[in-house]
Amino acid sequence: MDRDKQKQEISLIGRLFSLEALLILMGFLSLVSGIITRDLLRLSLGIIILGGTLLAIIFRRKRKPQNTSDDQTSEK
Repeated sequence: MDRDKQKQEISLIGRLFSLEALLILMGFLSLVSGIITRDLLRLSLGIIILGGTLLAIIFRRKRKPQNTSDDQTSEK
């Protein structure tokens, strides 16, 4: 049971420090910084980073191949 808990903790840490999470965090920080300082460049960069990251996540999920039993049997 301890191994399962350790695997879950490692998985959670991996998700927290994933590239997508860091990009989203950076986008939010840039967006908030741009709003507070009224800097159009930071505001624009925040929007671009968040939009690009979300598009990349959406496209990556759509392009993942799905393993079905039909695909595996036809290859044999």
